[in-house]
Formats: sequence, C-alpha cells, structure tokens
Amino acid sequence: MADTSSPAAAAPHGGRRRPTIALTFDDGPHPESTPRLLAVLRSAGHRATFFVCGQQAERYPELLLALHRAGMWIGNHSYSHPHLTELPPAALAEEIARTQRIVRELTGTAPTLFRPPYLETGPAVRAAAANAGLTEVLCTTDTRDWAGATPQAITDAAAAADPGGIVLMHDGYSATVSALPAVLRAWSARGVAPGPAGGP
Repeated sequence: MADTSSPAAAAPHGGRRRPTIALTFDDGPHPESTPRLLAVLRSAGHRATFFVCGQQAERYPELLLALHRAGMWIGNHSYSHPHLTELPPAALAEEIARTQRIVRELTGTAPTLFRPPYLETGPAVRAAAANAGLTEVLCTTDTRDWAGATPQAITDAAAAADPGGIVLMHDGYSATVSALPAVLRAWSARGVAPGPAGGP
C-alpha cells in the first residue's frame, strides 16, 4: 500500500527530473467524479493531491481507500468545510483533528498537508494546522471550476501555470473531469509533470 504521508519527487525523465506543478483537488471524495479523476490520472501514470473533507471520507470510505491505494497524496480539508476563520478555537481544532483521525483510521496514514476551505486562513487557522502537525497549502492558480468555468477555461488556466506552482481544482464537477486529460497533455507538451503539493 502506498505511503501518502511523504510526497515523492517526480519520476526522472530523460535522465533529469522534470519540473513539476502541483495538481490538487478539493472537497472529495465524490461518488461520481473521484473514480473518473482517478482513472485519468492512473491511465497517464500521474499522481495528484486530494484535499479531502472528513465527512465525505466517512460517507465514501471506499473512495478514500481507492485514492490511497493508487498512491495519490491525501491532504486535510477540514471535516465539514466551514469558514474556519469564523470558528472559536476549540471548534477550529476539532474540524482539523476529526479529519486527521478519519483518514488515519481508514488508511493507516495521517495527512501532513492542509488546505483551509475557501482558502480562508489567518493566524488562528495556521496555528491550529501546525498544532496538528500539518503544513498549510494554498494555491497559485485557481481554475475557478467551482464558479462554473467551462472545461476549456479550466484547461487554459491550468495549462498556463508556472512550474513550481499549485493548481486548484475541485472533486465534484464534471467540467473538471472533462478538462483533466487536456491539462495533462498541455503540461506534457511543456515538459512539465504533476508533482506533490508539499514539495519534493
């Protein structure tokens, strides 16, 4: 079973490591889109980071296990996707800790990466994540799939990302699934590969 706690560097290409862009998906696992995203990634031989919500992982444990067994990196995206900056400290800490427990119980490995819902962060959120042993990960490119972007718009946004960047997509939108093969082809044409959100 793959270890999702220690992101690995991209595989060598032509004797050198290819530059990478972190491909990330929030809000899953999702019963319709997660298997389709996973199928595209596995067919292309690539990995991505899935920032999962604890309540979704509880609801669809087999999908979380499928991601884990396929070697995808799994991050913490809170339990119920609230506005964390509006929560009192105890509730904020529990949102993070509950997802840590769920992922650890299901996969045997706790996440090391954390993305706050809505990308809303601040000192209290960062402190809660750090206290849970998590590194906060935001993004450099938002594909706006959550706002109804078309597959072409999603592809264009992701394809233009710079090496070393972090691309935000979401698990749960058919347009994102449709765009993914074109994104991977565009990156391949540039000599870029998907890499871990936490760095090599």
